[in-house]
Amino acid sequence: MTDVTSEEETYKALEDQALMERLTLRDLTAFRTLYNRYSSLVYSASLRVLRDASLAEDVVQEIFLRIWRKPESYVATRGKFATWLTSVTRNRAVDAIRSRNRRYRHETASPEEQEWDVPGDERDDPALTAEMSDQRRIILTALSGLPAEQRRVIELAYFGGLTQQEISDKLDQPLGTVKTRIRLGMQKLKAALSPEVT
Repeated sequence: MTDVTSEEETYKALEDQALMERLTLRDLTAFRTLYNRYSSLVYSASLRVLRDASLAEDVVQEIFLRIWRKPESYVATRGKFATWLTSVTRNRAVDAIRSRNRRYRHETASPEEQEWDVPGDERDDPALTAEMSDQRRIILTALSGLPAEQRRVIELAYFGGLTQQEISDKLDQPLGTVKTRIRLGMQKLKAALSPEVT
């Protein structure tokens, strides 16, 4: 127990950059140290933008998952880690607001408007519209091959824009079940789509 405690204390004394370097080696203690050091900052920064505690918690999970998966996305020569992290958090929170607004517009639109809901100038590009239509067809075909419970949660998450907690509440299913179904469904979709969609 003493060894674990002394190791944690050693990590707590490390600079952010040193922890990020260790993270490239998949150092879980370095990750835990960064999480403990900055999760409150990420939460409060996203909460200020989102004004929604549940969405802010989702952003914290997404940001730290990104840090774990791609620690090289932080480049020390471009500035302090805390500044970079705050910027990434704000951008992700703004994206979440845009997604929520798009979902609201889609839900309140007529069926015809929903069918042609292509953002901005992309509506005027026939080639892009055709390509999107083809990709949509391929994706819908792949989705139809999933078990119904996996297809439902993926549709709610990616087309409905709901968070995993919102899906859990809506379907009255445990959050862990929702997460598992999304993960399994996405793995199957990836396998089905990899030769089709680049």
